[in-house]
Amino acid sequence: MTALSRFPRFFVTSPSPCPYLPGRQERKIFTELTGQHAGELNDALGRIGFRRSQSVAYRPSCAGCTACVSVRVVADQFQPNATQRKLLKRLGDLEVTACKPWATEEQFELLHRYLTSRHPGGGMAAMDENDYADMVEQSPVSSYVIEYREPSVEGVRGRLIGACITDQQADGLSMIYSFFEADSETRPGLGNFIIMDHILRARSASLPYVYLGYWVKGSERMAYKTRYRPIEVLGPNGWSVLTDEDLAVSMPVPARVRELA
Repeated sequence: MTALSRFPRFFVTSPSPCPYLPGRQERKIFTELTGQHAGELNDALGRIGFRRSQSVAYRPSCAGCTACVSVRVVADQFQPNATQRKLLKRLGDLEVTACKPWATEEQFELLHRYLTSRHPGGGMAAMDENDYADMVEQSPVSSYVIEYREPSVEGVRGRLIGACITDQQADGLSMIYSFFEADSETRPGLGNFIIMDHILRARSASLPYVYLGYWVKGSERMAYKTRYRPIEVLGPNGWSVLTDEDLAVSMPVPARVRELA
């Protein structure tokens, strides 16, 4: 392993407004993933809470705030609840394919619809086809685009309704970014289905974890990540299972309850 791989150089971004918690500033520490050992470095950094974006590994490093917590589902212990079992059955006819990391026009159009529906004012809203191609193809590690399609009819491939850029790490699957038909009336719950499909894929491949990125304490937008149990959180003493008591302490109080208090 090269000296750069053994001792990567880290940098810190300038503070900017936090997209999850109003009134707070976010800052990231990051390093470049390059060379023949980029995959090993990405695996090692993933185990201590880093995420990949193209050829960069990063994690939050915010002054005075530790709300962002790395989370990973324990794949072989996951037991879907009744609602999740119904969703798996209802969407079980979807055709799922692990594709090489090559951007397509169909994927970009789906991403554009997703961002328009779910994140119209977000930082990715202005992405064009070239930006998306960089997002998918500039990967120095083992990466795939998992596609979710409606069933084929008479040999014609079904419509693309979901996709996820996914890394295969030594100890699991890392869901880099998923997008889907967010306003589908006929197939609601696609985002949840994609997560559960990854959990089942990891289990069948004997990979212990599915990395879901960051759970942001106090952000209702990120609360969905705690639905997949058991889920581990990364703290000062390493990874530990998130408990119901942890959730009770950290979950935000709904606005209506605050008004009545």
